[in-house]
Amino acid sequence: MTRGVMSARLAAAVATAMLVASALLLGGCAGPGSGPYEPRSEAQRNTTRAEALNRDAAELIGSDDEGAEKLLREALTEDLFFGPAHNNLGVVFLGQGKLYEAAAEFEWARKLMPGHPDPRVNLALCMEQAGRVDDALESYEAALQVWPEYLPAVQGIARATVRARREDPRMARWLEVIAMQGEDEGWRGWAREHGARTER
Repeated sequence: MTRGVMSARLAAAVATAMLVASALLLGGCAGPGSGPYEPRSEAQRNTTRAEALNRDAAELIGSDDEGAEKLLREALTEDLFFGPAHNNLGVVFLGQGKLYEAAAEFEWARKLMPGHPDPRVNLALCMEQAGRVDDALESYEAALQVWPEYLPAVQGIARATVRARREDPRMARWLEVIAMQGEDEGWRGWAREHGARTER
């Protein structure tokens, strides 16, 4: 499959996820058996149980993705509108290279978690992997609007901008933030190196 075809299919998947999420958010919970989950009715939603399942699943991500996916689907059966479970399920799919499925889950999470940057950063990572640079940059921007100087978003947008060989007047500030607060020495060294290049 060519990157162009993959990108088009990913865009279609995201658009579909946006429509489905919007429809459910506006129209209430879907009926039993709809979609990849088996959501409960509004009266039967169990957010407390969904939270517990999501916590258990988070501990398995990276070591037992199959087990994590099972728990996350159970969490979304308990409460289809529990955003963190959608976000974590997207992380599982992204780690498996399932970009379409990951993008759909991150779009759900973005809708359900309007004040949290993580789904936006994760969606940007997904778009980067699909070669959709403009969409990735847009999603990083959205994360920074929600939480200015959120480190994963700053690191992501700086890296994507450099890779795309684009210029941004905020780059010096981004590199400064990463050089001082980067998640590890690799990031901090990367920021110092690129900061030195921009000063030449």
